[in-house]
Formats: sequence, structure tokens, C-alpha cells
Amino acid sequence: MTNFPFALYDAFSDKAFGGSQAGIVLDTIGLDSGTCLNIAREFGWPATCFVSSSNAQSISARFYSTKREYQMCGHGTVCLMTMMVDNGALKWDRDGKISIKLDLLQSQTAVEISRLENGRALIMLDVEIPIHRPVEVDLPKLMKLLGANVDDLAGELPVETVVGSFTHLVVPIGSLDQMKQINPDFEGLKDYCNLSGIDTIAVFCTEVEIAGNDFHVRDFCPAVGVPESAAAGTTNGALTSYLVNHRLFCDDGSGKIELTSEQGLEMGRPSTLYSVASLRNGEVERLQVGGVATKIVEGQLSYEDQ
Repeated sequence: MTNFPFALYDAFSDKAFGGSQAGIVLDTIGLDSGTCLNIAREFGWPATCFVSSSNAQSISARFYSTKREYQMCGHGTVCLMTMMVDNGALKWDRDGKISIKLDLLQSQTAVEISRLENGRALIMLDVEIPIHRPVEVDLPKLMKLLGANVDDLAGELPVETVVGSFTHLVVPIGSLDQMKQINPDFEGLKDYCNLSGIDTIAVFCTEVEIAGNDFHVRDFCPAVGVPESAAAGTTNGALTSYLVNHRLFCDDGSGKIELTSEQGLEMGRPSTLYSVASLRNGEVERLQVGGVATKIVEGQLSYEDQ
């Protein structure tokens, strides 16, 4: 019998029971993919992170949903890095910052951690700059699957595929009230996504519920095992790229566009996500997303190899 330390965190929330859940399991070197997937299914959280090794410069980790391994997981990374700061594995420098590389499969993700005035860790991670692809969509079929109407679309903006670490179908909606009325057919959406090669359907509007935020998000992900995500970093990165690409938000002369989004409100799991797009000649050359996470529980996972 082997015991693995683990913790559950809520990502993109500074309070318990908000945001999106991710489990972090430590010291998992030697666990094969099938075992990791079984453990992720046992937990049943939107993401479970398995850390095989770590030091002050680099962390080797893999992320799983209840259905498959993720190439990248934004909310899981925020939870992982918060746990490493909480348990002292990562130390603040004199400026109250930490920079580290996260090794995911064959790639690396740069992570910057800043200590806020309240002592919490703000985790900002680099995400892949996505590719935007026009797409032919049967809009009446899509909107019916979402439990919405074609008239609910923000007519001046396109439905578009945005491809980064995941493939997102971005659907712009005209108002906050219309966003709240969406009631998807999740089984139908799962089939639609699987047939179309789509990981998530990212629905947004620029009307917000909480003053100071820039856009409101709902992200439907039944194809990857999560009917609706309460907070998704990679999705918000893709949406930020979409918003910048279509000039809904413009550079104020600083060379950066900084946006704050709200997600999870319809699920009773409110989330706040921050995005930063660094520009050169009007094009995104660096894209970061992040936020804070809150620990909910920690303990030991017992596992006996069969």
C-alpha cells in the first residue's frame, strides 16, 4: 500500500466553493497513465494533477479529466502552483515573485507568481497563442443544442474556432440575460463536439454582472468530461485572443491589454480570471491567464498496485 499526499483546491476563487476544482497528487513517479486516469475518475473532479517531481526551477506534472489526459490545464496549474507555495516548496524572492517552468508532456509552460497584499499567491501562466479559423456552422442546430435562439447571437461578431491547447468554438451572445437563459442538451453537445473536433463551446457576452469585469463566460465541455466549467484558464485565454483580434478591446499605449472575466455564476461557483495580451504591431505575441486558488481539503490517497 502506497500513500500519496493530495489536496483539493478551488481555482480562480478567493473563497471556498467557488471556481473550478482540481485535485493535486504528489510524489506520483512510476504511476502509469491508466492508474492516473482511474484515480481521476475516483475523485470525479474537473481535473486531477499528478506531480512526479519538483524543485525550485521546474515541476513535472500531468493533468487528467475523468475521460482523458489533458495537454494543458489552466485551472489545474493555478491550483498546483498555489499548493506548492502553500507547502513551502516554492519560495518568494525579495520582490515577492516566483518564476518557474511547468513541464507538461513534451512542452513547458512559463509561470509567474506574485504575492498579493493579503499574502495570497496570484498565479499567471503563459498559454499558447491560438490560431483563429473561420468555420461553417449550422447555427440553428448549434443554438438549439445550446437551448438558445439564433437571434440571441451578437450579430456583429462571428462564430469562430479558436485553436490553442484546446479547440474552442467561440459563440458571442448579445446580452447577459440571454446568457443566463442558455440550457444545453449536453448529450447532444457532446456528440456535436466529437463529430466536429471541438473540445469546448465557449459562450460569452460583454455585458457583465459584476462591475469592473470585462466579459461574462460560460464554457461547455461535455466532450472532455465536464458538462460546464466553472472556470477555465485556457478558454479565457482563447476568448481574450478573440476579443483582441476583433478589436473589442484596444491597447491603451502600454503594449498590453489586461482583461478580467467572470465565469461560473450560473453554476453557483463564481470565478474571477485575469488575462494579459502583450502586443507587437497590433498582434498578440504573448498571452497569459491566471488568478488565485483556495485550498478546501488535504489528506492521503492510499493506493495498492494490483
